[in-house]
Amino acid sequence: MNRVSLNKDLSLSRVILGLWRLKDWSLSKEQLLTLIEQSLELGVTSFDHADIYGNYECEALFGEALALKPVLRKEMQLISKCGIMLVTDKNPQRTVKHYDYSKPHIINSVNQSLKNLGTDYLDILLLHRPSPFMNAEEIAEAFEILKKEGKVRAFGVSNFNAMQFELLDSYLSEKLVTNQIEISANCLEHFDNNNLDFLQRKKIAPMAWSPLGGGKIFSQNDDRAHTTLQAVQKVADDLGIVELDKILYSWLYMHPSNIMPIAGSGKIERLRNAVDALDIKMSLEQWFSIFIASRGSALP
Repeated sequence: MNRVSLNKDLSLSRVILGLWRLKDWSLSKEQLLTLIEQSLELGVTSFDHADIYGNYECEALFGEALALKPVLRKEMQLISKCGIMLVTDKNPQRTVKHYDYSKPHIINSVNQSLKNLGTDYLDILLLHRPSPFMNAEEIAEAFEILKKEGKVRAFGVSNFNAMQFELLDSYLSEKLVTNQIEISANCLEHFDNNNLDFLQRKKIAPMAWSPLGGGKIFSQNDDRAHTTLQAVQKVADDLGIVELDKILYSWLYMHPSNIMPIAGSGKIERLRNAVDALDIKMSLEQWFSIFIASRGSALP
């Protein structure tokens, strides 16, 4: 599989395995280890986490599986996120969901993620969502400490717009390496707000969460999704492809911003489809047929 270089020292697999729903997969440690090994065999070496996933439990589940074969850590890149403060039974003292990007919280969150995952370092730490109370200078200080201590190799953000990205980036001695945003044939938000143009100008490859549109594209109750699905089906028929998710992944790969989709499935065959889609070549006209169907109107 081709890889995406984020800086001179770090690259990710073009396909990333997302662990948001890991707890829901109900895998034993041994079964999860098998999934990890199968992913690595496919060339999917990058794994996406967040401290809050699975009510703060998914990282530890992954860590328990990795502990069965710790040598695999050298073959993978671990990504995690911090900043969202959920109101859950794990934190009964909280009364409202909020964001915390204070230096102590960022550092403590990373230390907890390292403990959960059973590793000495994260390859990438992302700030999970932009905060209206974001002290970029304090965040930069936290990043500097974590980098100096060898606990995080590189930093990025998630769900940031261009202005928020540039604000934080302007305070950092080591620049942000990615922005994890929602991109799919059913979600054109970051085409419309020029975020993809901005990232391409900065030569920064984005990660795409929910690359299949959260399954909404397959819903018969949404007119826009249904129209988009019809366009996807036609491209699939023209190319002789049976699995429609391959077309949706291929649509993302074709974009010049070098999108890295996060495949959030515990089924290896679904992950294999994301990898196989790298070999599909659709025409520019086919790409635009899907874009226009999702947009709901012809280009001006």
